Amino acid sequence: MKLNDIRDNDGATKNRMRVGRGIGSGKGKTAGRGVKGQKARTGVSIKGFEGGQMPLHRRLPKRGFNNIHAADLNEVNLGRVQQAVDAGRLDASAPVTVEALVAAGILSRPRDGVKLLGVGELTAKLTFEVTRASKSAVEAVEKAGGTVTVVYAAGVAHRGTASATA
Repeated sequence: MKLNDIRDNDGATKNRMRVGRGIGSGKGKTAGRGVKGQKARTGVSIKGFEGGQMPLHRRLPKRGFNNIHAADLNEVNLGRVQQAVDAGRLDASAPVTVEALVAAGILSRPRDGVKLLGVGELTAKLTFEVTRASKSAVEAVEKAGGTVTVVYAAGVAHRGTASATA
């Protein structure tokens, strides 16, 4: 094989439709935009516009509260941790931290930390270092001979205090 022989697989690329290039192309004249008016022009964004009437999303009352300081935590059940230990993906002698859970494939990304939940059976003696833990999880870990240490992730613990000290 030579460099000049390299090509994409058949069907891997598709030529883009050239609009506004004559009626024979199938996308000529109005280029698939219909005819006339504001929506036929470029740079127009009128989603939710109701002809001057107050739009529905502004007529409805606001509900609830979105806490911008809330911690975005991963939730991990004890049964899932035990499966990883049994499969050999998690070292039982080392402390179970966010980084260890990501490396074992239990979590996809660290986020703001981990909350340990007590669903499932735990038989291994493990040392957990997590952001939060439920009472049932702590009881199950201690019953198996392990310990749970609550450590705060840097982003969560100091998120609200940064502006107060400045």
